[in-house]
Amino acid sequence: MNKIGFVSLGCSKNLVDTEVMLRHLHEAGYEITPDETEADVIVVNTCGFIESAKQESIDNILDLAWLKENRKLKGIIATGCLVERYREQVLAEMPEVDALVGVGSLSRIAEAADAVLRGERGFCVFDDKESSPLGGERILTTPLYTAYLKIAEGCDNRCTYCAIPLIRGKFRSRPIEDIVEEAKDLCALGVKELNLIAQDTSRYGLDLYGEYRLVDLVRAICAETDIPWIRLLYCYPDKITDDLVNELATNPRLLKYMDVPIQHIADPVLSAMNRHGDGATIRDTVRRLRERVPGVTLRSTAIVGFPGETEEQFAELCGFIKEVKFDRFGAFAYSAEEGTPAAELDGQIEEQIKQDRYDILMATQLPISEALNEQKIGKTVTVLCEGYDPVAATHFGRSEADAPDIDGKVYFSAPRRVAEGDFVTVRITEAMDYDLIGEAEE
Repeated sequence: MNKIGFVSLGCSKNLVDTEVMLRHLHEAGYEITPDETEADVIVVNTCGFIESAKQESIDNILDLAWLKENRKLKGIIATGCLVERYREQVLAEMPEVDALVGVGSLSRIAEAADAVLRGERGFCVFDDKESSPLGGERILTTPLYTAYLKIAEGCDNRCTYCAIPLIRGKFRSRPIEDIVEEAKDLCALGVKELNLIAQDTSRYGLDLYGEYRLVDLVRAICAETDIPWIRLLYCYPDKITDDLVNELATNPRLLKYMDVPIQHIADPVLSAMNRHGDGATIRDTVRRLRERVPGVTLRSTAIVGFPGETEEQFAELCGFIKEVKFDRFGAFAYSAEEGTPAAELDGQIEEQIKQDRYDILMATQLPISEALNEQKIGKTVTVLCEGYDPVAATHFGRSEADAPDIDGKVYFSAPRRVAEGDFVTVRITEAMDYDLIGEAEE
């Protein structure tokens, strides 16, 4: 049996694609191996969102090429966003790559592996991504207690800095029935935390049903499964309806956590970004969530150094961050992406200035995060245990305020060993910049 390895880069949406490809390869008779030195073929699921992600994808491919000369590796298959965006360049300029598979051709990954093992180079398959099936059976790579569930593909927002519509195509929602069936399968596997994802989760249903249907989807999942934690990621501020806010406030299984990327607060910058909604929309969304969902955890992101961003507009962003005090916050320095309108705008900003603004903005957030964490000392939180560190002699996990992979951890002692995937009540005793320390209660 031929062995196949995987390197999955980029976002959680890319990870779901990797899991779908793993299932196809398993059904085709391949043995999946986590040991790259034992693989006959390796698939690299690339990211192509910003320049640093593209470089990471290229570096991984170059590093893996060493295995061709020094181990048993017969070929490298590249797929994902970088490949979809630069298919001609990848094959022409990277002899290390033996086959390419587009984002609309995940179901044909075994064909590519077969071709590589036959000694072929240059196998390429790029089916129409907007006509390809959404979803599909997969092999989870996350721990069994947590999973991502992709509810839509593509994006229609057309932010001027973003290449995702060029790479992934128009926004396409999966039918509610299909998503619920997958949620039921995940529930049967023992999943306790379901993270709903899309490029714009809050847009769900508009293309398929003519209206936003995220609330209906959440209710359907709750009705058909007993998964205790359901988390929403990537909800845009202009599409967070009153119905969605009410569901967040009243549904005990929908975690009081929302990821709301703002990208900026200054109206001229938001307009140049083609963001839907202005600074007033963002402020109103935050206000509604905070007023109507007591204890809600708000996560957000912003871009600094966008073309034409003035010092005054950057200062306005810093002031807003101080004012609103997001529970979780991250930033990016603007990356000019080929083919996007923003790359052609006047007023491109020097790299050092962008980096300086990034550093200032994150330094602005740090004391906010510290202060918010300190407020939790003495309180109890429910933690989903993720494991035990024998070196530090401590358990670790996440509260409902912590999304997997992007937020902090809760480290805690316990009178007995707590199993991975179990819920435990932890009293917080110490606070760090982004993590918490506590003691499990009996």
